[in-house]
Amino acid sequence: MCGICGVHGRHPDPVGETRKMMAALRHRGPDAEGLLQRGPTTLGHVRLSIVDPEGGAQPHRSEDGTVALAGNGEIYNHAGLRALLDDHAFASDADTEAALHLFERDGPAFARALDGMYALAVADGRDLALARDPLGIKPLYVAEKDGTTWFASELKALAHVGAPLRAVRPGTVWHSRHGVRRSWSLPEARSEITDAGEARRAVRTALEAAVDKRLMADVPLGAFLSGGLDSSAIAALAVRRTGSLKTFSVGTEGSPDLIAARVVAAHLGTDHYEHVIDPAEVRAVLPGIVAGLESFDADLVRSVVPTWFTARLAAEHVKVILTGEGADELFGGYAYHAAYDGDPDALARELTRSLGTMHDVNLQRVDRMTMAHGLEGRVPFLDVDLIDVAQRIDPRLKRRGGTEKWILREAVADLLPESIVWRDKAQFDEGSGSVDLLAELVRDLPNEPGPAAPFPLRSAEEEAYYRMFAGAFPDPEAAAAAVGRWHAGRTPNAAD
Repeated sequence: MCGICGVHGRHPDPVGETRKMMAALRHRGPDAEGLLQRGPTTLGHVRLSIVDPEGGAQPHRSEDGTVALAGNGEIYNHAGLRALLDDHAFASDADTEAALHLFERDGPAFARALDGMYALAVADGRDLALARDPLGIKPLYVAEKDGTTWFASELKALAHVGAPLRAVRPGTVWHSRHGVRRSWSLPEARSEITDAGEARRAVRTALEAAVDKRLMADVPLGAFLSGGLDSSAIAALAVRRTGSLKTFSVGTEGSPDLIAARVVAAHLGTDHYEHVIDPAEVRAVLPGIVAGLESFDADLVRSVVPTWFTARLAAEHVKVILTGEGADELFGGYAYHAAYDGDPDALARELTRSLGTMHDVNLQRVDRMTMAHGLEGRVPFLDVDLIDVAQRIDPRLKRRGGTEKWILREAVADLLPESIVWRDKAQFDEGSGSVDLLAELVRDLPNEPGPAAPFPLRSAEEEAYYRMFAGAFPDPEAAAAAVGRWHAGRTPNAAD
């Protein structure tokens, strides 16, 4: 996991400009850095060493030196790609080097063969190609002005550019000459699996495979554990494969998540760590959390606070973390999904819509808060094969008898205590107690006028967060235009 950035086209000081962006991304890659020029393109990379820590420095170079790649994320099928690319001499064991040689073979179409979470920049001496994974698990932003293109993993690295900022769309490749081309499309919901037993087996098989892929690491690995169904299922499968696992939980004193996580950790026999959140420490770090999140959406900030503290705790012990994001979007786990009971087709459409917008909300939360602590977050539920399985399951098996994620509960029922398998859904901010805590903090904040937002803010709470957000950017309106906002039943505002 890393940070990437660079400049393409006409710029008076591309090396100095790239180094400035690398400095803004240093938290994403505290282990090493690299910079490389190829024709009109300068690539910058800050590295969090996960696979081949000793030999995987970036940017990667082709054998003849004409093509270079800087990457953020993990390519889970890199071993299979290496076998297909055996005519190339690999210089490292790093997973992202396979993407470089694949680009040499396939050009901008290379991303179609990649299985993973990634943001990649490739320079071939003439053009720049930017690729983003199917769901947008890893971030990537661009700005263009006066013949120059800038790109970076986070908005803050582009804050000085003075041009509109926008996200590279998930599942696409942006090319400086050919424009944007789609490399992956979210499969349509098609209700092919209607038998509960078949659905249960398909979900379990795909979920096991997804977890197995994400155990790839040459450094210590752990799991977030809220005590809810999603994170508990991931932890249970990881323990089965590894034999031991460190797990991490946070919450206010006596919060449901802390209590439930202890039950799961004891059941699984994990090496469990927890942190009780104190209001004073939240007050002290909240402006920095909002600035690091690069969003002011109230729903997102409420859930990001416990994520920040859990990531901080986990980073003291591991460098890779498994998380449960994506299960609610796949299997109908949110409270508002109850409005679709009795209309399975509408539920299917809403789940598909929300999967396609996760990059602007929950996935952004996971990425920013883990990377803020030099930690790599992995999301097994968003494996493309598991997504395909979930999209083929009859929605009436996802919400059954008013029970959310019914088929997922059935699929993992043998792994966990019954009280956890059938525990009512509690969003991370609710189960951890951060909703009430933040409500009190926001009420105590001075209600000072702040810079104007490019669209109406929805509450006094969101206005407070926007003031914190704006303080981190010299041009907050330009940055805010690239921020997604969570809406049930509506596409988030997003500049992609």
